[in-house]
Order: sequence, then structure tokens, then C-alpha cells
Amino acid sequence: MTHPAPIRRDHLSTALRLAADGLPVLPLRQGKVPFGNCPACAHNACGGRPHMKTPGPCTCPAPCHGWAAATTDTHTINSPAWARAWRDAAAVAYHPGGAGLTIVDLDTPDAVAWAVRTLPATRSVATTRGQHWIYRGAMQSVNAVRDGVDIKSTMSYARWLGPGTGTMTELPEDVHALAVRKPPTARLAPCAIVMPARAAEGACRHRTPAFLDRGIAMAEQRITEASTGIHATVYRTFLAVLSAHGRCGCLTDAHVARLFTAAQAKGESPRHCTDAWTNARTRLGL
Repeated sequence: MTHPAPIRRDHLSTALRLAADGLPVLPLRQGKVPFGNCPACAHNACGGRPHMKTPGPCTCPAPCHGWAAATTDTHTINSPAWARAWRDAAAVAYHPGGAGLTIVDLDTPDAVAWAVRTLPATRSVATTRGQHWIYRGAMQSVNAVRDGVDIKSTMSYARWLGPGTGTMTELPEDVHALAVRKPPTARLAPCAIVMPARAAEGACRHRTPAFLDRGIAMAEQRITEASTGIHATVYRTFLAVLSAHGRCGCLTDAHVARLFTAAQAKGESPRHCTDAWTNARTRLGL
């Protein structure tokens, strides 16, 4: 007879202690990722929007939906529905925003040095690559606000690595300012191509305002109306725009900014936008 693996009592006891202190907790699998949705919520059946990290209107008792599973309810944490997760858990995470906290995640020594120079001192926790600086106050979570720096607060989770050292201070305006997304400044270098003879008069058809503007507007609409598969939709849309307009250098920073803004409004990070744009250019040989 096969018996289930024992529950990781160290993780469970840590979770119960944190929950008692007001930190909403959840178990993490190996690789620092949440447990997947339960069968009732698989394939977004409950109406959640994974690309926006938003739970659906389900009443599922299992620890699914990522950050939204985080709870301070000890009965839930100790429930049979969570028992399997604690048996397989590799770590404990918490939802900073749910506890009214914000973490500035500093992933490199350079990022830590920047924070020491720039941000008010607060409680810090050592990580495998850098530090977590924890402030009192919640805000929007944003990735890649600068090199090696992410902000984790609402709609996000962080691995519990211990209480840290230092006195926690109020969330400063300097951190709020990091979350203000600026339009990208990517520019396409013109490519030398062989044009049809009738174009020798010097007019590129893509420079016709109606043609180019219609193409960008359609691309924005395609991204905005996407309800699932946002990553794939953004990549395919970037690919289509570059296929039509990318070889003659007629795209401007303003056009690229419009596409990035539409993608970020659907939850894409600046880093994801840049990666999708770069991958599309690479595929087309631009």
C-alpha cells in the first residue's frame, strides 16, 4: 500500500505563524512557482484571467490562482484541500499587497548599490541574488522598473526568506515614481531593400498616413480586444506590423510606443514588450 508523503511541517508551521501575523500566505512548488489551478478551474473554466493574474468567481478551496490563493485563514491553510500542496511545497510565499506592504526586489549587486544611494533605508532581507527592501504601504506591482529591479505588492507574491533586518519605513514617493511607465524609445534602423520601379519617384506607400495609421490602429485594436493568450497575441501582432512596415524604416518611435502602450494596458511588462518586439524582428531577419 502506498502512503502519501508527509506534510512539510516546517513550511506549514511557517505559513501558520505568518498568517497569525497578518501576512496572506500560499505554498510554492519547486522553482518558486505557485500550484496550478485545480481541475474545476483548469483552462480558465472558472472565469479567471491568468494573463492579468486575476482570479475568477470560483469558490475553489484549493491553493490555485497564484497570488490570489494567499490567505490568513488558518482553517483554510490547515484544510485537507491544502494538505497535498504542503506535502509537495518547496517554499512558502506571501502576498505583500494583501498585508499592506511593498517589496523592492533587487536582483543584482548593482541594483542593491543603486537602492543604497537612492532609496530611504528600510527593512531588508537577503535573497540568493540580492535583497528585498520592504516598505509599509501597498502599490501597483511592476516588473523591470530599471535593470535588476522589480516591485512586488498588489497582485503579486514573494518567497518568504525570513524577517530581515532593520526598521520598516513608509513607502516613499521615489518607489511610486519607479512604477510610472514611460513610452519605449526603440527605433527601427532603416534597411536597404530593392524597391519596385514605380517607387523610384521616392514615395514609400507606408508613408501614406491613412495606410500606416490604419495598420497601427488595427494592431492596437487586436491587442486591446484579446481576452486570452495575451503574450501570443502581442507577439503575433508585432510580427504582422513588422512584416508590413518594418523593412523600409517608416515606423517611428511614436508608432512603437502606441503598440507597447496597448500591450502594457493588457498586463504586459515593458520587458515582455521588448522581448516580443526583438523576437519578431529576429524572425523576420530585420
